[in-house]
Amino acid sequence: MPVSPEDIKNVALLARLSISTSDLAEVTERFGRVLQLVDELNTIDTSEVMPMSNPHDMEQRLRQDAVTETNNREALMASAPAQEQGYFLVPKVID
Repeated sequence: MPVSPEDIKNVALLARLSISTSDLAEVTERFGRVLQLVDELNTIDTSEVMPMSNPHDMEQRLRQDAVTETNNREALMASAPAQEQGYFLVPKVID
């Protein structure tokens, strides 16, 4: 698919990008190569390939949902510089 410098200027405008005039020819050529690669990928026959969300055919192993730590809230709150009703007090950061 041929790409013109005007196409690149339009895409750059839509993407809010600034492309200098000296770089326009190189960007046009690179963009054209990307589109050529996409066209090449579109020619591949994928009719026999099942849709998948992950290329690895694995099941996710899940761990047992069990409590592994004890409740030590009192010990943690003891080191807090300020607390109220079991919550940490912190300085206001948003006006």
